[in-house]
Amino acid sequence: MRTNKLTLAALFVALGTMTSHLVSIPIGVARAFPVQHTINVLSAILLGPTYTVLNAFAISVLRNILGVGSLLAFPGSMIGALLAGVFFTKTHNKIYTLIGEVIGTGIIGAIVVYPVANFILGQKVAALFFVVPFLVSAVVGGLAGYLFIKGLERKLDFK
Repeated sequence: MRTNKLTLAALFVALGTMTSHLVSIPIGVARAFPVQHTINVLSAILLGPTYTVLNAFAISVLRNILGVGSLLAFPGSMIGALLAGVFFTKTHNKIYTLIGEVIGTGIIGAIVVYPVANFILGQKVAALFFVVPFLVSAVVGGLAGYLFIKGLERKLDFK
């Protein structure tokens, strides 16, 4: 493992764990937490898919241990992280990275979360119940990550 990647990954995990619950958007009975998606996009661009998925997993574990997360964070954040990382690795296009995060979390992750909510947590919800909140969260957070990296590129004059 490269020291700089490991250090940046640890920084993302710390930021995600400590700030994810501070920014939330109420959507009906659900709440959207866009910081995780910001970190997924930044991590996908700067670190690649493996670190991005591991970051999402570590943040989900730590947030659950600290009592500020739920089991629903695992599939949503990790699938979005994987798609964002793979899309960036294959295309080196930051917009596609954002799209990967939105599709992975907002659509696929939201559908995969249904059995977790229904059978493990005992929440009786419709199969597509989480799509809207997950989509909103992924779009807002992913866009924040995209805009942050574009601003950083412009400020530091690199691509």
